[in-house]
Amino acid sequence: MAPIDFDLRQLEIFRKVVDLESFSKAAQEVHLAQASVSERISNLEQAVGARLLDRLGRQVVPTRAGELMYKHATLLLEMKRTACLEMEYFLGLEQGDVLIGGSTIPGNYILPKVMGDFHQKYPAVSVMLTIADTGKIREMILAGEIELGIVGSKSPEKNLTHHHLWKDELVLAVPVGHPWAKKRAVSLKDLSKEPMILRASGSGTLKITEDYLRSKGLKGLESFNVVARLGTSTAVKEGIKAGLGLSIISIRALETELNAGILKALKIRDLPMSRIFYLVRDKRRMTSPLCQALIGFLKSTAELD
Repeated sequence: MAPIDFDLRQLEIFRKVVDLESFSKAAQEVHLAQASVSERISNLEQAVGARLLDRLGRQVVPTRAGELMYKHATLLLEMKRTACLEMEYFLGLEQGDVLIGGSTIPGNYILPKVMGDFHQKYPAVSVMLTIADTGKIREMILAGEIELGIVGSKSPEKNLTHHHLWKDELVLAVPVGHPWAKKRAVSLKDLSKEPMILRASGSGTLKITEDYLRSKGLKGLESFNVVARLGTSTAVKEGIKAGLGLSIISIRALETELNAGILKALKIRDLPMSRIFYLVRDKRRMTSPLCQALIGFLKSTAELD
């Protein structure tokens, strides 16, 4: 049997085909003709001595051998990227992209300011921010699609590390015209009678609320009269303004509305709710020098040790 051999360009093309499930889409991404992509995949399969991809109509999926090759291709290409970045860092070329993710609250209300401050220190570094719910950000980190994330709850996933960054408080948001608008706090019993807007599944805010309710011996979110579940904090705030219902939301997300006198923030009596935003990364993966610089910068802004 001839020794197996391949080059990194073949692996780059192969990974794109798997990621996009398409030869034509991969060809556009790697700036080659589709026929050239097909030829390079064929050459890779011949070199390996096994079929790596199955063509199922318009969809392309990896075989079991392809899945193994994809795993190693991802690691090798990540090593190549890290080597290039480390050489640039060694030569004083602190430039490039850092891919990060943020759950809704830090992504929309904290990270833009932090990224601006980071840019002042590292003007040649571009921080590419993806905003999604906490669950999706964790998935992207584990898949290697982003290098780190900022989320509002911890995960039991053993491959993820968590570092405390910032504090947050959850409050009850009500419209300025609501009968409770002049109150400072309300009871859970009274709140259970009100129409409530919740975030969609996967939200860190939703999980924290559920955990706090259960810590009081209640039935979790079933304690509420839920009238809607919305995907973003912005949608939740618009629902509150429109009179759809009340909601438990981050105080950081309410700053504009509170200053404008549109919404009011109340505490829930005997249920003070706070949380920590965590810097999360996959401990199995190497961290690029640019990402290390961003991690150091983020940790310097931490409100907790």
